Amino acid sequence: MTRTFAKDLAALTAVNPITGNTDSISEFLADPVEMKLLHMLTADPARTPTLTMFADPNYFLFAGAPNCSSPCVTELPSFAWNHGDVQSDISTTWLGMVGPGVQGRGVDRKTWSDHTDIRPTMMLLLGLQDDYAHDGRALVEDLRDNALPIAVRRSALAFTLLAAEYKQITAPVGKLGLASLTVSTAALAGDEPTYDKLENRLIAINSQRDALAAKMIKQLEDAEFNHKPVDLLSALQLVFEAELLLHQVHP
Repeated sequence: MTRTFAKDLAALTAVNPITGNTDSISEFLADPVEMKLLHMLTADPARTPTLTMFADPNYFLFAGAPNCSSPCVTELPSFAWNHGDVQSDISTTWLGMVGPGVQGRGVDRKTWSDHTDIRPTMMLLLGLQDDYAHDGRALVEDLRDNALPIAVRRSALAFTLLAAEYKQITAPVGKLGLASLTVSTAALAGDEPTYDKLENRLIAINSQRDALAAKMIKQLEDAEFNHKPVDLLSALQLVFEAELLLHQVHP
């Protein structure tokens, strides 16, 4: 039943009331295999959805009349539709940083970050440490040198190279996450042999990603909080392995 539903969602179209074009509504589809890769699963299996659909960013979806007796597509100019999807114009927001140790450099449009980076950045600035396992890294690019741990300063190049690559394979809307969504969609919209092949590929990629990410975050955390500089050769090797992993992600 779920497989049929996924294929129907992949084929769903609507006539755009603005352009008159027939648009494909579904942009990406994810089942629990892909949702695990995107960090969408919790410790409670009862909260895991069977299927998640990410729509064309020009549309916002909600329940309506099953037979479209009322308009199935309407334009509501006052409605803030921009939420619930993975596209950059929806998923990009801002983080304001100010205070001792923070550079007054205005808007940083180069450093790639997401919500998980906020806590380690705050902990580093405050000089605090606990036993919490961070999923993100400190945003050292926007901090003053005198606010950085000596280990980070001594390995600044290695740290930033490793941190940037780490985000691209771990963040839900990083390179790996977005590329894997394309694979997941092809799997769920395809026939059974295609589904089996691509789902198994995603399972393998997820396992490789988790193992690689664990090595990367260990080095980043050691530099941030345990006085151990990032080794440049080791960082370059991990970056190389991450790039190889990214090249594996295709339908």
